Amino acid sequence: MFDVYLPIAETNFNIFVLIAIGFSVGVLGGFFGVGGAWVVTPALNIFGFPMAYAIGTDLAHIFGKSIVATAKHRKMGNVDIKLGIWSIIGSVIGVEAGAQVVMWLTGKGLAGPVVRYIYMLMLFGLGIYMLYDYATKDKRAAAKAAAAASRVVKEPKKAWNLPPMMTFPASGITISFWTVMGVFFFTGFLSGFLGVGGGFIRMPALIYLIGCPTAVAVGTDLFSVLFAGAYGCWTYAVKGVVDIVAAIYMLIGASVGAQIGVTAVKYIRGYGIRLLFAIMIILAGIAVVFKQINLKPYDAIVVLAGALGMCAVITVRLIIGFRREKYEKMMGLTH
Repeated sequence: MFDVYLPIAETNFNIFVLIAIGFSVGVLGGFFGVGGAWVVTPALNIFGFPMAYAIGTDLAHIFGKSIVATAKHRKMGNVDIKLGIWSIIGSVIGVEAGAQVVMWLTGKGLAGPVVRYIYMLMLFGLGIYMLYDYATKDKRAAAKAAAAASRVVKEPKKAWNLPPMMTFPASGITISFWTVMGVFFFTGFLSGFLGVGGGFIRMPALIYLIGCPTAVAVGTDLFSVLFAGAYGCWTYAVKGVVDIVAAIYMLIGASVGAQIGVTAVKYIRGYGIRLLFAIMIILAGIAVVFKQINLKPYDAIVVLAGALGMCAVITVRLIIGFRREKYEKMMGLTH
């Protein structure tokens, strides 16, 4: 009754599932600073889209959703424009390289399993690392405090300082040109290959490899996702694997969800964002495993329930933070 026929993908799909996917990705994308395709591409594939169509359609959805989230982060001062422009240059080259590989694998009939296995590797690897980072943050802070107390000053380690060096005042960092371009080409390749904005790798890379503050990494990544998604949408549309009807339904939900996600960043601090991000991508990885071993309907339940559950957590934290801020302002006015 609530199914809609999608002419490009040649499949029937429930309207409310599309809107729910879009809403959850709007919240998660606005909050984490990623396009959210690490949820959408597996979800579309799990619910019946061929892998190439899931990738192309998701890139179209990413482009539209990122416009709203990027604009709001820009107003909040969370976007490093200079770094974002360099990210676009590296990402676009990588996107086309990734798209060409996917189309080659599609011709061989291997796109679905290969992309799913790489999703598993990336999602679980990154999620476990970020959980470890969160679990050891107090220990690292204590070690840093002890070193400061003993007046032992260590030069920060630079894994790669090959000239030319680049300075990004908005982020407060100086870094090698080759590190910047390497990170953005790699994440662009993932964008074209996995049907993602590249953000679930780029956002952590901006924090851990480039050194951006968490809030700036979120906003700058969305700025990059916007342009990578636009190019990815175009190149997959040319190849005939973008279902614009599905993308429009997802955008209806995403336009609402993005407002919630972006606003929540104001009330949840850096390590809180990282912990929630790690949990969500591990849940997405579990859903991909269930899809690969054909464990229905648990693959669909995990990906959708996990995404909507995380949205609920973010929304509750937003409400709590907003009420606390309002209370503190009232108390300030009474003194």
